[in-house]
Amino acid sequence: MSSFPWLTVLGAVPLVGSAVVALLPKGLAGRAREIALGFALVTLGVAIAAATQFQTSGGSGQFQLVEKHSWIPEFGVSYALGVDGIALVLILMSVVLVPVCLLAAWNDVPETGRRQQGYFALMLVLEMFIIGVFSSTDVFLFYVFFEAMLVPVYFLIGSFGGEQRHYAAVKFLLYSLVGGLVMLVAVIALYLYGPGGSEGFLIERLTGLQIDPTAERLMFLGFFFAFAVKAPMWPVHTWLPDAATEAKPATAVLLVGILDKVGTFGMIRFCLQLFPDASRWATPVIIVLAVISVIYGALLAIGQTDMMRLIAYTSVSHFGFMVLGIFAMTTVGGYGSTLYMVNHGFTTAALFIIAGMLVQRRGSKFIPDYTGWQRITPVIAGVFLLAGMSTLALPGLNSFVSEFLVLVGTFERYKAAAIIATLGIVLAALYILLWYMRTMTGPKPEQYAGTKDMSHRERWVVAPLVIVMLGLGVYPKPVLDVIRPAVNTTLQHVGVTDPPPSIGTTAEGSTK
Repeated sequence: MSSFPWLTVLGAVPLVGSAVVALLPKGLAGRAREIALGFALVTLGVAIAAATQFQTSGGSGQFQLVEKHSWIPEFGVSYALGVDGIALVLILMSVVLVPVCLLAAWNDVPETGRRQQGYFALMLVLEMFIIGVFSSTDVFLFYVFFEAMLVPVYFLIGSFGGEQRHYAAVKFLLYSLVGGLVMLVAVIALYLYGPGGSEGFLIERLTGLQIDPTAERLMFLGFFFAFAVKAPMWPVHTWLPDAATEAKPATAVLLVGILDKVGTFGMIRFCLQLFPDASRWATPVIIVLAVISVIYGALLAIGQTDMMRLIAYTSVSHFGFMVLGIFAMTTVGGYGSTLYMVNHGFTTAALFIIAGMLVQRRGSKFIPDYTGWQRITPVIAGVFLLAGMSTLALPGLNSFVSEFLVLVGTFERYKAAAIIATLGIVLAALYILLWYMRTMTGPKPEQYAGTKDMSHRERWVVAPLVIVMLGLGVYPKPVLDVIRPAVNTTLQHVGVTDPPPSIGTTAEGSTK
């Protein structure tokens, strides 16, 4: 166990920050934004300090920075936290994106007072739940955080979103609650089949159980359904376009860039690790669903005229790639899928934030209302083009490495699926380049000639995103070194190994 409760402190900082921001006296209400940003930066500092304690090699056990305390012993529930490489990189991604979102949301609620305080307090509460869900090593504790995340997101969309915000918030809540209730049944069943006792929900005690095949498959489906809704995968994705379109851009980043990763993270942590036989049994169907998500999301993105909805459908396609890499069950596919989660978070954040900047200046989310904006906002256009090139996986930018690894890893075991999914790259080029062409090229819109380009605050918002997109595109090794042991351990739990290289076998045979 860790001698210092790094993960508890990491979650406590934004929780305390949310209380401070929400309870500010009237005389200090105008400082809510600065105080919220300060607590988010402190959280980032604590996360970096915790990450320095993580050993990429030679660590004992699956999890590090471990904390474990009895919580509800009669029901076998523990307050148990810990991270492996996958959880660590997702937490680091989250604590970088939260201050970016807070800075991007600076003018979302311009009037000072309780409404502005509530908006920024909800974002900090959400950060605490995000840290908890990625670091929980008790299945029931994970479920608590998994469901609790719905509350701040519901209010962020329903209270601060667009004209259809109530419809979008309720739809998001209903989809998520149905998925969560199905998973709760599976969680209870897992405990009944497990070893029981005061620590009966710990992942380490539930891994490797001998479960009746039918029961294991039903429990797997319960977990997978909840994670597929959260991810989101076709055909349970329909809540996402509405939620992303009606939410503020910063909220959309938190939702699509961070929260939806809980779905793919859960597939790795729980579906594969706790139900290995059922995972192998369900893999052919999931591979088909993942390929459909890749193509379907890209095709619908091409036809969108609403920028926010377009980005949402691109994410349906990208999550298809992530699921494809996970259930290819190869080391290369696993590395690529986990790296994809990180890269997608930063790239999608850049797209949503740039789209938000355009909407703020033009007053419209609809692509046909724009033309020639690179002539009046060249910096915004340049960052938009960079984020777009990352989205379509241009070599040298971050998404290329992860997408390439996913396709190579999938091709090792499912050649047809990998070949079909490659079409998603071609479609990505279409929806990104068409979007850029329709909004940025063409004659200069004279009526908006005096529009200001990116402000200093906005440059601070996009700077970290640009640095990550370029840095991980050129040198992804540090992240891959962290996630490699965790991916290998997960595949060992599933009991699969990489297929032998068929090319080498053929060459050997021809030599003979």
